[in-house]
Amino acid sequence: EVQLQASGGGFVQPGGSLSLSCAASGFTFRNYAMSWVRQAPGKEHEWVSRISGGSVNIGYADSVKGRFTISRDNSKNMLYLRMISLKPEDTAVYYCAQNLGYGGRVLNRGHETQVTVSS
Repeated sequence: EVQLQASGGGFVQPGGSLSLSCAASGFTFRNYAMSWVRQAPGKEHEWVSRISGGSVNIGYADSVKGRFTISRDNSKNMLYLRMISLKPEDTAVYYCAQNLGYGGRVLNRGHETQVTVSS
């Protein structure tokens, strides 16, 4: 059974930083591209960032480019998202997802972690 558990969310003031982690299990992690997705209150799901299995290919949504950094540790089956210069509009629930290929559809999604950016 595929399991994806995100953690690391919290409350932070604008300009602050947070790091999210996603623990993966139930599949051969290094063989799959992964992504982070978020959903703000009342809005559609928004793709945030993606990374290929070997970390060769990485992409970011324009809204987070230059502020967020995605990474992975295949030896630990872990996916990360480092977020700096956070803005109120980054407030959302975030979750990690297993993808069918880089840029491919979501195969499985994990539990969410809440990120709140507010003064």
